[in-house]
Amino acid sequence: MSRNEDAFDTYLLRVLCTLISEQSVSRAAIRLDQSQPAISAALRRLRLLFGDPLLVREKNRMVPTARALLAADQARAALDLIDGMVNAGKSFAPQTTQLRFTIATPDYLAPPFLARVTQTLRTEAPGARLVVLPLGPHFDYEQALQSGEIDVVIGNWPNPPEHLHMSTLLEDEIVCLMDASHPWAEPGELTPERYLQGAHIVPTPYSIAQRGVVESSLGTMRVSRDRRVQCSYFGLAPDLLMGTDLLMTTGRHFAAYHARRLPLRIVPLPMGPRSMRFYLLWHASQHRAASHTWLRSVLTAAAQTLVAA
Repeated sequence: MSRNEDAFDTYLLRVLCTLISEQSVSRAAIRLDQSQPAISAALRRLRLLFGDPLLVREKNRMVPTARALLAADQARAALDLIDGMVNAGKSFAPQTTQLRFTIATPDYLAPPFLARVTQTLRTEAPGARLVVLPLGPHFDYEQALQSGEIDVVIGNWPNPPEHLHMSTLLEDEIVCLMDASHPWAEPGELTPERYLQGAHIVPTPYSIAQRGVVESSLGTMRVSRDRRVQCSYFGLAPDLLMGTDLLMTTGRHFAAYHARRLPLRIVPLPMGPRSMRFYLLWHASQHRAASHTWLRSVLTAAAQTLVAA
């Protein structure tokens, strides 16, 4: 939280709590969305105010003093009281809201997920607007979350950013999808060797800094697959499997949806990761907002409906 956003100027208290929690100026700066010099300057002010070093260097880390630990506990209690006072009475009424909710997501999830989200919004928040944006390698979703351009990101890469708030949306089994007449569509025919030798249709990466779940796992095993066809529109990829020898590795919910409407077969993945996790990411500035909490509950409920189905 910046000082301009903090009506009661609790900035130093928040810096103190974050420094004690992270035990690092650089990590505290990232978490608070501040520059390292700004956090260092705040730490100097805190040391003067308390007459105590607060954090002392021990080998390669910063260790809080006894005075710092006590002060941090008191600061957290004070912040909880202040936040409660500021946010008291704030509420959100879905039936009358005119808000716009913006979600950034890859199209790896089964279509019934977003269908359920849309149904809920039209039923519970008919005046709200929904915008679904695609994630791509050149889309800075972290900056978009910080600026409020988007409300939430749905991701499934192995190492999500630690400085963003996160909750698990769903766990999904990883399977192979192929044409029903594919010679490897029969039980036991798709071996690890054939999986690596086969021609694959793969999605265009949606993050420059992150490798996908499958590629990360194969990289760990020091093997690779033949990425013969790359498709930016993952929802179109199942249609490209028909009449070909291509393999597609994806989540079971996505595969099952398309296997019901196309002559495709789902086969267990013979190697690599057996499951992947989809999760929600959002910025700290939205964490306590009633409207944002409601949106996250709608997304979570839609995911649970998908799993139950």
